[in-house]
Amino acid sequence: MSEQDSNWKYADYIVTESEAIAKARSQSLELGIEPLSPAMGAQVAVLAAATNAMNIVEIGTGAGVSGLWLLHSSSRSVLTSIDSEVEHLGYARQAFSDARIAANRVRLITGRALDVLPRMNENSYDVVYVDGDPAQVIENVEHGLRLARAGGTVLVPHALWRGRVADPAQRDDVTSAFRTLVQEIASSTAVVSALSPVGDGLLQITKLD
Repeated sequence: MSEQDSNWKYADYIVTESEAIAKARSQSLELGIEPLSPAMGAQVAVLAAATNAMNIVEIGTGAGVSGLWLLHSSSRSVLTSIDSEVEHLGYARQAFSDARIAANRVRLITGRALDVLPRMNENSYDVVYVDGDPAQVIENVEHGLRLARAGGTVLVPHALWRGRVADPAQRDDVTSAFRTLVQEIASSTAVVSALSPVGDGLLQITKLD
């Protein structure tokens, strides 16, 4: 095992997940959903806490792992989560219930992100978490930046896409989309950004005034 792999394994190991998150993670794996890693979950929770995020949008609900982490830092924050898979939303709803999160703090929307996002209010959200169809990551991030308030943050997990983004020889459509996104965001003067290697990569984009 490389030193880098050891660091990643340790970063996951030191995170203590709640029983509800652990159960949702197990359910995700059974459904064939790749949930964010424990270390990335902890980082997402820190970022939500640091921005005092009250209004959060999540693109890609899965079985609720990321949503539970996003709501972890505040008992008052509200999550709007979008997913096209009705079955996944059902498991996520149960995960939020298991975590004793009040029903009025979670709004689950069934639908394609690119159909739902244009109808949402711009400049209104503290955090937008983008984990939908990877082939549509650029479009989803564009919507996310529109929805985020000034000072709000867009979070993009899997930004290194299975370690392929850093390898210029990898040119499949999804890898190229993530690579283009990372490069364009890095050169933009409208945001401040950082790419964390935690998990499969977490791109953090904060919208400037």
